[in-house]
Amino acid sequence: MPVTSFNPRVALVAIDLQNGIVSLPVAPVPSAQVVANTASLANTFRALGLPVIFVRTSYAPDGQVALKTRTDVPPSPPNLDPSWSELAPGLGVLPSDIVVTKHQWGAFTGTDLDVQLRRRGITDIVLTGIATNIGVESTARQAYENDYNIAIASDAVSTLSADAQTFALKVIFPMIAQVDTTANIQAALNALGTSGGSYSKAA
Repeated sequence: MPVTSFNPRVALVAIDLQNGIVSLPVAPVPSAQVVANTASLANTFRALGLPVIFVRTSYAPDGQVALKTRTDVPPSPPNLDPSWSELAPGLGVLPSDIVVTKHQWGAFTGTDLDVQLRRRGITDIVLTGIATNIGVESTARQAYENDYNIAIASDAVSTLSADAQTFALKVIFPMIAQVDTTANIQAALNALGTSGGSYSKAA
């Protein structure tokens, strides 16, 4: 269902838009467009005094990132180049933005993301990032279970195949979130400012 409005307490949460991930071949939305649309959303949030949160994945110094669980597809070898986990320059991250580092697919497990949101009274989140059906979907599922209202920016997420993107956007996300374009989400956000409902950092 298209996004028409937000509660006044809404935050942007961008997932894994870091050098090592935006360099992957993704579809159907090019990484550059995901980054650009996320940066545009971030500017809208900042203009309204709303929180902007960038979530990145990073390995521990010994290269470990996940539990030693049995899987049919073994995990990829860690890339220990420090630049791998640096946020993409095109995002225009500011010192006032919040950066959360995770070690699992979902952004809530083992991080302070929930604390960062709840201490600001956040009830709604807008999700962007790569990969749609991995980090973004895992975070959306966790957010839904934690009782957040969720909006997915359909042109600010992408993954490893168009089929995987379509399944996530058409089958999974509509059961736990609203899905809409960056432009329509921005319009709904800007309506907060005109209604006097924008976020106050002092709250």
